[in-house]
Amino acid sequence: MVKYVLIIHEVEDYQAWKTVFDQAADIRKQAGELSYQVLAYDNDPNKVIHFSAWTSIRAAQQFFESPQLIQIRVEAGVKSPEFIYLDLLESGTL
Repeated sequence: MVKYVLIIHEVEDYQAWKTVFDQAADIRKQAGELSYQVLAYDNDPNKVIHFSAWTSIRAAQQFFESPQLIQIRVEAGVKSPEFIYLDLLESGTL
């Protein structure tokens, strides 16, 4: 069953962060990320939300807590990310 991760973080510069984020696409996929959305606060483009679907919470946690990813976040200018691991209870279209 697909699991979800919501990451809320402030970045120093969105464009610089997005470049690093895009370069990490292959390692995210190999780690178990299935899909993603990137959003920003409407009044602060450097307050970024990364919402993604994963093969498992364990795979996501191992990836996001890995030394490699911690270093990538430093290089991308990420400030104090908050990770929220989620189970889907219901979805729909109106």
